[in-house]
Formats: sequence, structure tokens, C-alpha cells
Amino acid sequence: MLKRFAFCFVLLVTLLSGAAVAAEVVSGIRVDGVARIDVAKIEEVLQTKVGTVYSVDGVDDDVRAIYALGHFKDIEVVTEHHDGVMTLVYRVQERPLVRKIKIVGNDELKRSKVRSALVIRTPSILHPKTLQESVAAIKQLYVDEGFYAIEVTSRVEMTKGNEAVVYFDIVEGTKVTIDDIDFEGNTVFSARKLRGFMQTKEWWLFSWLSSTGTYNEGMLENDINLIKDEYFNQGYIRVRVKQPLVTLSDDREEIDVLIEIDEGDQFYLGDMAVEGDLLIEEDALLKFLRFRAGDVFSRKQLRDDIKRLNDYYANRGYAYVNVSPTTLINREQKTVDVTFNIEQGVEVHIGRINVSGNSKTRDKVVRREVTLVEGDLYSVGRLETSRKRVNNLGFFSEVNIDAISTDSDELMDIQVDVKEQATGTFSVGFGYSSTDGLIGQGSVSQDNFLGKALKLNLSASIGGDSNTFQVGLLDPYFMDKNLALGFDLYRTDREWDEYSKEAIGGSIKLGLPITYNTRTFFVYKYEQKEIYDIYNLASRYVREQEGSSTLSSIYGSISTNTTDYRPDPSRGYMSELSLEFAGVGGTEKFAKAIIDHRQFFPIKWGIVFSAHGQIGFIHKIGGTEIPVDERFYLGGLNTVRGFESREVGPWEWAREYDLDPEGQVVLDPTDPSGYKTKESTTERDFIGGVKEAFFNFEL
Repeated sequence: MLKRFAFCFVLLVTLLSGAAVAAEVVSGIRVDGVARIDVAKIEEVLQTKVGTVYSVDGVDDDVRAIYALGHFKDIEVVTEHHDGVMTLVYRVQERPLVRKIKIVGNDELKRSKVRSALVIRTPSILHPKTLQESVAAIKQLYVDEGFYAIEVTSRVEMTKGNEAVVYFDIVEGTKVTIDDIDFEGNTVFSARKLRGFMQTKEWWLFSWLSSTGTYNEGMLENDINLIKDEYFNQGYIRVRVKQPLVTLSDDREEIDVLIEIDEGDQFYLGDMAVEGDLLIEEDALLKFLRFRAGDVFSRKQLRDDIKRLNDYYANRGYAYVNVSPTTLINREQKTVDVTFNIEQGVEVHIGRINVSGNSKTRDKVVRREVTLVEGDLYSVGRLETSRKRVNNLGFFSEVNIDAISTDSDELMDIQVDVKEQATGTFSVGFGYSSTDGLIGQGSVSQDNFLGKALKLNLSASIGGDSNTFQVGLLDPYFMDKNLALGFDLYRTDREWDEYSKEAIGGSIKLGLPITYNTRTFFVYKYEQKEIYDIYNLASRYVREQEGSSTLSSIYGSISTNTTDYRPDPSRGYMSELSLEFAGVGGTEKFAKAIIDHRQFFPIKWGIVFSAHGQIGFIHKIGGTEIPVDERFYLGGLNTVRGFESREVGPWEWAREYDLDPEGQVVLDPTDPSGYKTKESTTERDFIGGVKEAFFNFEL
């Protein structure tokens, strides 16, 4: 009985003393061990405040809150009692500050590329989690580049002031290449064809040129979808392409890839229908589509027809049209019925047209290329046409045209955003030309003079066999009208092998559009020239044209340009037919016609193939001879490469002529040349032709 009483007494005393501790009031709070972190930042997260009752649970919550700040690796809480006053002390140990990051062993990848993948940064608090994530990020970066034997470790070197230098040690290993890509279950496409669909390629001798032949897991995953798409487009809508089986060689340098395919049956297009908001009869709408009943079902063709329906409505003001297909698969008949559901939405008109980014170019220069005006019905096709036209100016490196929603569902604003680029050039230099010898030249050209799209050209070339001065100006929208007006003034002094020519002249040109792609130009040209310094061995034809003459001609042309980007085309063509008639006054009389055509074909990797051809003829009028400088000459960079300029065409053997005391050739009617000659030479005198046809091809 006494023992039981004693036990209860002790228990009671213990409980009472615990209650006393629990009821103890916190008189002060102190944080020890802080060097870089503001104490106030810690105190903000504490639930325990001065004057509150001490609580174990509250202190535990405080510790968790301090840890959550991420700056500390160890926290200890103690209480201090002095003169009956309790002070709560949080003793913290700060994590090191990452002052430097060093990457060691990266030979194949640039240090900047590895560093950009890191999660950890400088300066930042060193945390094991960010260290682990950075190691994983480096490994993934190398794996994506084909280094599957990559090994990455981290180490920390402490310096004074609780700062750290973090090292990432990399052992790259060799890049894993793909030895073989094979398939099982494929009957529709050959293995070679399937490999052609893929971005992943087998390694071969010249893979290093195209950076192919290495294993990339993400790329291979995407290739699976590419293969599926090709099957879907051939009607195999139930095809299954399994995950690739990748086998790594024992030396971890090569892999083999095996892709299993379950092709399934081929499906065809069944019935087609259009439902919903129909602008015209269903049969008429279906005629806009390429899909026809009985065709092999194709996902791509389905997407294209959805776009055709969408564009049909969007070109008629329905900017918010929604076309959604519903498909019904008949497994027995192996057909797919398609119903297009159309929600046309409200009819939308154009509100404001805003232009931004044109710091130099006038607004009107951009606006006149936008084929939509305020109040027009919305048209997605005209928006795209406008973008191409603004881009074709060649004044901007970026052109974006978007329709922007307004407060009204029935109005959309057009936002034209452009980024200016250099449109002029200034050059001064010296060089050597196989045609002109040593030359000095300078030029100033500006395709957007004064920001009004005026085309200005000032040029001079001095030295060698040619001195040329030229100034020209063309306004493509004279008086803000859709007509071009311009002029050229020039002076040339040119030495050829057979003669020299000095000319001064000018022209006035007027251009009228037929359509955006087709234009006509009319030019009046006037020139005074002199043929002099005839070579002693020059032909009779050249000699007869020695002296001064005047050219007064009218020139007309019609040209078509369908290229995608006129300053630097990659597809489309440029054709021009030009006719020139000389005889509107002046001493020279002839008619000249030229047909010129240039076609562009995109190949791959930004490479463009171009084919160029030109046919021309010139015919004399009356009894005058065709001027020697107006005849056709081939050879040189712009016509037939591999020959000197004017080295392809009709020629005569040069002859040495008898000269009188004044240096003039002695006439001799009995000689075929009309002059008294000493003997023929082995030199050729190229006299040009009256007809030409040439073709050249370039990459």
C-alpha cells in the first residue's frame, strides 16, 4: 500500500513539473551561427514569438520552417535560463555558398553548353539536391548527343568563409553510333523506305559531315510517330509500331535498333458529308475537297481537306470558323466514313490596320502592300498575300501580320510587325578583274531612300579598261500611284581588244502594273557615243563603225515574277520579254528582241537550283549596219563561264593592214576585206552575233 502511494506521489510531481515547463513563457529568442543570412528573414518564419508560451510542437514547426528556407544544413534548438528568464536559442549551420563551378573532362561538348544544362548556379547556396540534378542534367545532355558511356561525378572543395568550389568531373567515353536499323513485320514499305522516313540514321563514312549516325533517344521516339504517320497516310489506320529494341555492343560504342511493326489492314474512304453552317450546297462544298470515295484513306489528305474548308470560310469573313471531322470506321468493309461539321461563327470585318517596328520606312510604304483595308471582310488568304508582299520589299528581316481580336466579335484589327534591316550599301575598294584589269570602285545604293521605297544608285568605277559613272533613281509608286517612274544618267569609257568606246547618255522609264506579279516597263534612251582607237588587226566590220554616232530608242518590256521571296528566291520563276526599237531620231537604227527566263527549285538544306536561259535577236533597219556594241556577245561570269568576256560567238581571222602615212588603212576593192592587207594572223577578232541562245545552271 505504501509503495503504491509513493509511486502516485512521484507521478503527480512529475506531471506538475512538466506542466510548469510547458507553461513557461519565452522571454527572448536568439539565432546563433548566421553569417550571410539576415536574422530577420529567419525570425519572419518562426511561429514562436517573445511572450508566447513555450511549445515543443511549435519549436518543431519552427525548425521545419527554417529548413525550408534552404540555407541551412543543421539546426539545433536549446533553452537558456538566467534569473528565471528563458531564452530560446536556434543554433544554425549555414550551407556553403557556391562561388565557382568548374567543369573538367569535356572534350566533345563546349563548356558553355555543359554549363547551360546545370541546375546549380553561382553564387547560390550549395544543396545536395541541386548537385544531384546537375549531374543528371549533364548525363542527359551527353546521352542526347549520343554518349551513352558517359560518367559524371561531382565533388566540393571548401574555401575560406564557408564558400565552395564545385567540380563536375566528366568521363565522356566514345560516342555511340548506330550500326544497323532493321524492321520486322513490314510489307508495305521496304526497310530502306522506312529508314528514309526517320531522322535517325545509320552511321556511314561521311556521317560526320551531317552529324548523323549517332543515337538519340528522343529523336528515335519521334521517328516512331513519323513511321506511323506514313502508314496512316497509306490507309493503315490500325498500325502498331512497337517501342524500338536497342542493343548495345559489348564495347558500348555501337548499337543496333530493331523496330517491330504490326501493319494491320488497309482502309479506304467511304462516304463523305458536310454538316452544319453551309454557305453553299453540300455537293458544291465537297467539290473543293481532294478526297474522293474509294481513295486510300490518308490522315494527311484529311488534314488538307479540313484546311481547304477552313480557308473557304476564312476567306469569306468567317475568322472564327471551326471545322471538325467525325470518322466512322467499318472494319468489315475496311472503309472510313467522314463527316465534316462546320461552325462558321460570326462574319468579321477589318477594323484598324496598325504598323509597328518601322523606324525608318514610312507607314504608307507598308500599308500599300497590305491588300486588306478597313471595312473589308476578313480573309486569311489576303493576310498571307499581304505578308508576302511586305516581305518582298526587302526592307525587313522579320515580317509578322496577325489578326487581333477587339471588343467586338465582328471586328478584327490587323497588326503588322516588322523589323528593319539595312537596305543600302556603301563601298569603296580596289580589285582585279579578268575583263577590266586593276580597278578602283565606289558605290552608294539605297533601295529605301528617304524611307519612301525610292531606289537610288550612285556608282563609279575607275581603272583598268573601264571608267564608268552612273546615277539612277526609281520611284515605284510615283505620286502615290501604282506606277513607277525613274531615270538613269551615265558615262562610260571602255577599252575592248578591237576598239574603245566612249558614251554618255540617259534614260527615262515608266512602269505600269498589270497584276502584282506582272508589270510592263517603257523606256526612252538617248546616248551619244564614239568608237575610236581601232586595233590595227580589227576586222572591216569594226573599222567601218569608227567615229561618232547617236542612239535614240524606245524600249518596252513585260515581265512576270512568281518567286517566293524576290530579294533571294528559292522557288518560282522570272520571265521577261523585251523589245527595243532604235530609230526615233539618231543615227543608229535597229530592232532588238530578248526573251529571258530564270527558274528556281529548292532542293535541301537551303540549297537552291536555278536554270537560266536567254534567246535574242537583233535586226538592222534600212541600210545601216548593226552597231558593234549592240550585237550579242557571250562568255564571262553572267553567260558562259569558263570563257573570257565576249569570247564566245562569231569571229574572223584578224589581218594586218597596210597603213598610209597618216595611219589610215589603205583601201583595196579587190581584197575581200575591202582593205589592202599584208597577211592573215593567228588572232581571232570576235565581232558578235545577231542571234543568241544560251542556258546556264547554278546551285
